[in-house]
Amino acid sequence: MLEKVEVADILRGLGEKVEHLGFNNHQLRTLSALRKCRTSELGGHIDACGECGTVRISYNSCRNRHCPKCQGNKREEWIRKRNAELLPVSYFHVVFTLPDALNCLCLHAPRILYALLFMSVWETLRQFGFNKGVKIGMICVLHTWGQNLGLHPHLHCIIPCGGVDKNGKWKNIRADGKFLFPVKALSKVFRAKYVAHLRKHKLGSQELFDALFSKEWVVYARRPFAHPSHVVEYLGRYTHKVAISNNRILSYENGKVRFRYKDYRHNGVQKEMELDEKEFVRRLSLHILPQGFVRIRHYGILSSTTKKEAIPCIREQLPDNDFVHVAVSKGKPYNPLICPCCGKESMVTIGVIPVRGPPVFLSEQRTSGCLSDGLIRIS
Repeated sequence: MLEKVEVADILRGLGEKVEHLGFNNHQLRTLSALRKCRTSELGGHIDACGECGTVRISYNSCRNRHCPKCQGNKREEWIRKRNAELLPVSYFHVVFTLPDALNCLCLHAPRILYALLFMSVWETLRQFGFNKGVKIGMICVLHTWGQNLGLHPHLHCIIPCGGVDKNGKWKNIRADGKFLFPVKALSKVFRAKYVAHLRKHKLGSQELFDALFSKEWVVYARRPFAHPSHVVEYLGRYTHKVAISNNRILSYENGKVRFRYKDYRHNGVQKEMELDEKEFVRRLSLHILPQGFVRIRHYGILSSTTKKEAIPCIREQLPDNDFVHVAVSKGKPYNPLICPCCGKESMVTIGVIPVRGPPVFLSEQRTSGCLSDGLIRIS
C-alpha cells in the first residue's frame, strides 16, 4: 500500500529551493505555513487522560485558508450559519468564468481582476433582477483553479429564485423549475460590464478588448435544487475548497508528483497527471489569493447589512411547511476532551510545546491525577 502523500510533504521535499522559484513574500509565507502545519515547528500541547493515563501529543495547525488540512471546521461553522439563513424557496447555481485571454492580467493584478469579477457578476444579476421588478440576492465563492491546477478563475453563485419588490413583497422570478435567467443574455451582459471595467481601470489594450468581444464568455447554469435544504450540503463543497486536496495526490517520488484529476472536456473522466515538483508548486502558488482578499461574498437581500431584516420578513410571507434544516455534519464534531483510548471525556492539558525550546509542563496540581498509575501510552 502506498504511503499517503500530502502537499506539505512536497514542500518539505523542495526545501529551500522554494525560495528561488520567483514567488513573492506573501506566497512564500503561505507555502511555509502549509509546510509547517501540524508539525513541531508550530508548537503544540501535550494532553493526558485522567482515567487511563494515555498521553496525546497534538501539534498546532496553521489555519491558513489555502491549507488542505485546515478547512473542515471552518467549512462546518460557515455552513451552520448559512443553514440558519435559508429561505423556503428554490435556489439556482450559476457559474461565471473569465476567458483564458485574461490569465496574464490575472497573474499580474489578481486583486483588481478578481474584484472586478465579483463586481461585474453582481451588476449583471442585479440588472436582470431589476428588469423583473425585484431586488435579488446571492452568495458567491471565488475559485481560481481547474482540476489540473491551471489558472481558471470563476465565480460560483447561489441565488434564490426571486426577490423583493419596492414594497418589500416577495416575488418569484421563475416558478416553473427552469433556469433563473437566459444564459446567453447573461453571458453578453457580463462580458460587456467586465470589459467596461477594464477600460475604466486602463487594464489591457484595444487588441485585448477586441479579442475578448470576439468570443462567447462561459456562463453555466444548473437547474434549481430539489429542496432548499440541499443548498447547505452543496455549498459545503465549494465554500472552503482549496486548489488540490491531499487525497488527490497519488505519489511523490524522485521529484515527480502524480495526482488525480477530472477531465471535464471529456465528460469528467478520471485521469492522472505527473508534474515535476517545482511545476506542481508553481501551479499551486497561482491560487494563493492576495492577502486579505475576501473570496466568499454576499450581495443584495443576502448581504450582511440587509439580511437581518429581509430574511425574517420574507419568511413571514412564504409557507415553509416542508422546509427542514439539515444537519451540517453526519458525524459528531471533534471533541478534544475525549480520550482516544478509553473514550471518556477526561483529557487535560499537562504541557505546552513552544515553537522553540523544550516542552513546558504545567503545575503539579493539574497533572498529578493524570499519570498516577505510571502507565503512559502514546496514541
